[in-house]
Amino acid sequence: MPVSAKGLRVALFATCVNDLMFPSTPKAVVRLLERLGCVVEFPMEQTCCGQMFTNTGYFEAGLDSVRTYVKAFEPYEYIVGPSGSCVGAIRHQSVMLAEKAGDYVLAGKAAKCVEHSYDLSEFLVDVLGLTDVGAFFPHKVTYHPTCHSARIAKVGDRPYQLLKAVKGLELVELPDANTCCGFGGTFSIKNPEVSAAMAADKARNVLSTGAEYVVTGDNACLMNIGGVLHRNNTGVKTIHIAEILAAQEGDAA
Repeated sequence: MPVSAKGLRVALFATCVNDLMFPSTPKAVVRLLERLGCVVEFPMEQTCCGQMFTNTGYFEAGLDSVRTYVKAFEPYEYIVGPSGSCVGAIRHQSVMLAEKAGDYVLAGKAAKCVEHSYDLSEFLVDVLGLTDVGAFFPHKVTYHPTCHSARIAKVGDRPYQLLKAVKGLELVELPDANTCCGFGGTFSIKNPEVSAAMAADKARNVLSTGAEYVVTGDNACLMNIGGVLHRNNTGVKTIHIAEILAAQEGDAA
């Protein structure tokens, strides 16, 4: 059964990349959820999900992020993050790191946090039972399902459901949508030539749609795709899905 948003206490997991580089995204999440009736709180203890450490094999450093996440979010029943990648990392790495360290108390606490951690699209569709959130965005857009949101967080078609319900928005299909954009966190650092080629392919597919905007649920991937689009003066803009869902009639385009 869907939960009523009115007065619902929600913790915002902003993620470090958004907090440091794309603050407009977590701000959009707050505007959106508060408009729907939620009471949004920002636990100040939160930091990184630890994915970069863990993916590179630095499990001890990643474990510190698990401890911080549990400390920050343990009191909350609903934890919402605008990143399928980071939410996916919380789900698939937190308990593993704690268990490998032999800290089964932490593993138990992390497991409970995992149960309450949602990507924004999941929270809106699965918890609140909403697809139409009252958004207005009169532009032609195409959606890139990021690898971690699709394969790790498994958000499925929820972002599509939400975008299709936005008033004024024209959603066009992205060719080879499920192909990676080439970012992949440390992959883009360790394999820059391959990453650049993959990003160029993705940008070409975006351009083929004639869209004004390319949208995803992960800003790191948008940064990678957007870099190619910007360097080639394509005029195509990047935008996080939270910013579209937070937009209303009368807002500046």
